Amino acid sequence: MKILCLGAGGFIGSHLSQRLLSDGHTLIGLDTHSDKVEDVLGHDRLTFLEKDIRDRAVDLDRLVREAELVIDLIAYANPGVYVERPLDVFQLNFTENMRIAEACVRHGRRLIQFSSCEVYGKTAVAILRGALPDPENPAYATFAEETSDFILGPLNKHRWIYACAKQLLERVLHAYGLEGKLRYTIIRPFNFIGPKIDYLPGEAPGPPRVFSFFMEALLQGRPLPLVDGGRHRRCYCYIDDAVECLSRIVANPGGVCDLQVFNVGAPGNETSIRGLAGLMRRIYAEKFAAPGDPIPETEDVPSERFYGRGYEDSDRRIPDISKVRTLLGWEPKFGLRDMLELTMAYYVNGRGPKR
Repeated sequence: MKILCLGAGGFIGSHLSQRLLSDGHTLIGLDTHSDKVEDVLGHDRLTFLEKDIRDRAVDLDRLVREAELVIDLIAYANPGVYVERPLDVFQLNFTENMRIAEACVRHGRRLIQFSSCEVYGKTAVAILRGALPDPENPAYATFAEETSDFILGPLNKHRWIYACAKQLLERVLHAYGLEGKLRYTIIRPFNFIGPKIDYLPGEAPGPPRVFSFFMEALLQGRPLPLVDGGRHRRCYCYIDDAVECLSRIVANPGGVCDLQVFNVGAPGNETSIRGLAGLMRRIYAEKFAAPGDPIPETEDVPSERFYGRGYEDSDRRIPDISKVRTLLGWEPKFGLRDMLELTMAYYVNGRGPKR
């Protein structure tokens, strides 16, 4: 199959590109940088365009028309950018993505659209606080594609513009599907982690995600920053598990993925951000630190000082993956410690991406 992958040079895109080529597909990849796909750039079934989708010299219509399947990964995807440049986030994550979707409608192409688990927002516990009898019950924080409500923060917490843009894009694709104009599959990733996840702070413009802040702190001997005490909880999914699921969605056996939304994540790998920092410190001490080297401590940092005004976060997110289990027979295999050891080794051994 000839596949157009937009955002092929990012964290998910680079791993997915390698898998699609291994699966025998022909790939047209587009992104603003190619360093994360250096290992496949010479592949005879890959054409890589180092371009920005916002550049109107890019003939998006032709690229979509000539493909059999379009995969759209293009987005700003880290919280610091949401707070610093909310208009840029909306314009890229919604406006530019709508151009891609509309080209798929015009040419009758199937679209795999990456959304975000952030569309779910906050849990009922965060809203009702002390009014619930058992606030630790994971049922309050488990999100299902077809039934869970979206609970976002107030307007002055403009960090939610990312979730709003993704949610609006999903709703428009759904409307196209209702009218029979678009075969889409929407993917909501839950905190993928693995090699190439980010450039470490100071290596490239823009703030990375939490793993990379912790990794750099360990490598540089600085305290690991815990935003608002690191109380928020996440479920981490290893990129190899995620890509296996994505490969099955691309294959779409019997059309089971058409007009579907899928959570892709590992509900068994839940930890708080504080817990993540503690586990990374222990792994670093056991596996990577020189004997006798001190291991950096953690440091609580207010979110407004770390990210700036307008920041707010979801308190807890657990994916219900019943649908992808039932329709595609997929199950995540990697535990939290294993995925952290593999990812940390990639950066400790000097293989992290450089810009």
